[in-house]
Amino acid sequence: MTRPLVVGLTGSIGMGKSTVAAMFEAAGVPVFDADAEVRALQGPGGELVPAIEQAFPGSTDADGVSREKLGALVFGNPAELARLEALVHPAVAARREAFLIEHAGAPLVVFDIPLLFEKGGAGMVDSVVVVSAPPQAQRQRVLARPGMTEEKFAHILELQTPDSEKRARADHVIDTGSTLAQTEDAVRGLIAELRGKHPDKAAS
Repeated sequence: MTRPLVVGLTGSIGMGKSTVAAMFEAAGVPVFDADAEVRALQGPGGELVPAIEQAFPGSTDADGVSREKLGALVFGNPAELARLEALVHPAVAARREAFLIEHAGAPLVVFDIPLLFEKGGAGMVDSVVVVSAPPQAQRQRVLARPGMTEEKFAHILELQTPDSEKRARADHVIDTGSTLAQTEDAVRGLIAELRGKHPDKAAS
């Protein structure tokens, strides 16, 4: 069975990955947003809400899973985080497979996965694209977010594979330290390159 060329899109916090994912989508490339799927699974009426409430009593309310309450239970606790991931990851994987089936005729699809390297997902994609920016741009973007602190930022960076390592392991790097127009040109150029390299998969 033929399937699309699967591109894994990743990048550390504040690097502009969501912006680049939107650019792929605007160019007609289907994008699977892992974070959005998690939010849907844990939101009002989400299929994971009962299981998470059972595993972590008091972590849900009328709006689904409370990120604050659940975060207080698993933040900084590897064992509890692993229990949560054991619920979430299989459900996301099932959504991802359904997405692939839905877009089986597309030449190219993108898996937008923030922790692609950290969770060992690089092996399930054909090509890895890392979104990167200079450290000062990253810091400025992240600290401008509501509720973000130096401590939280430092902790997130500790959990993520360093940007330099991600760049070294990437098949392609999109630099968002330039203008939006330049980034968009880079994305469009990369789409053309990926389709050109895999005409068997990318022929429409």
